[in-house]
Amino acid sequence: MGLIGTGPWATQTHAPVLAAHPDAALSGIWGRRPKAAAELASSYATTAYEDVDALFAASDAVAFAVPPDVQAPLAERAAAAGCHLLLDKPVATSPEAARRVAAAADRAGVASVVFFTLRFAPPMARWLTDRAQEGPWFTARADWYSSFFAADGTGAFDSPWRADKGGLWDVGPHALAVLTAVLGEVTSVTAAPGPADAVHLILRHAGGASSTATLTLRAPHAASGLTLEFRGETGTAAPPGWGESGWGDSTDAFRSAVDALALAAGGGARHPCDVHFGLRVTEILADAERQVDARRGTELPARSTTRAS
Repeated sequence: MGLIGTGPWATQTHAPVLAAHPDAALSGIWGRRPKAAAELASSYATTAYEDVDALFAASDAVAFAVPPDVQAPLAERAAAAGCHLLLDKPVATSPEAARRVAAAADRAGVASVVFFTLRFAPPMARWLTDRAQEGPWFTARADWYSSFFAADGTGAFDSPWRADKGGLWDVGPHALAVLTAVLGEVTSVTAAPGPADAVHLILRHAGGASSTATLTLRAPHAASGLTLEFRGETGTAAPPGWGESGWGDSTDAFRSAVDALALAAGGGARHPCDVHFGLRVTEILADAERQVDARRGTELPARSTTRAS
């Protein structure tokens, strides 16, 4: 497996897992910063490629740890070169770009997995599977109140695309991944803006249930937190200790994602979180973004409550 990317996600999760995985060998690394690629490759005794197509030629599969709008066109090329795809979420920030990746994977007949962390973290994956088997569920909510950005605008794992696209595109995929795992496919979305980058979603699911989500990267620190709960005939279910380490450990989750890709590439069943699911998530987020932009554009300034003398 080749690795695309040299940022914190690639150095802290992708590279160490690929180097140690029993069913994968790290075939090389490519990054937009050649010096960083060379340093990371040296740490794992592998090759730093300056030509990304040469890395594709040397690899059976490729893992991506780059921004979505960098990932999408490179993933098309990787699929065309016959590489199986381990993609990051979101696949792209436009349905058209995500659609091209899915089409390229289909034409080449390659396997794909999109790394939605919580769908692959073993404790959460088991919890979601159990909840899906219980049902039927009436409604659910998944709220991500993240204080990712500090007051000065900086944040860990910061990148221009996160600052630009906000919580809808960064943590929105996590919310959709866990909600659909239990309630089924989203059939419609209604979206409205909140303060800062906050977005409120109302979702309808194929099985008749509904769900809501509030997503932000710019919540006040004291207000930050995660909520996930399902309500139905059996009562209310929420992951015990939700938000604590272990439910979404990225290293264990990424190892499971590599397992899933190896299984699919070897002729096993495609994983539910493949590129087509990634495309559907992109479509939902783009629809929500259009609604939010339209509502923000038509909002009137707040009227003063001061009475005239």
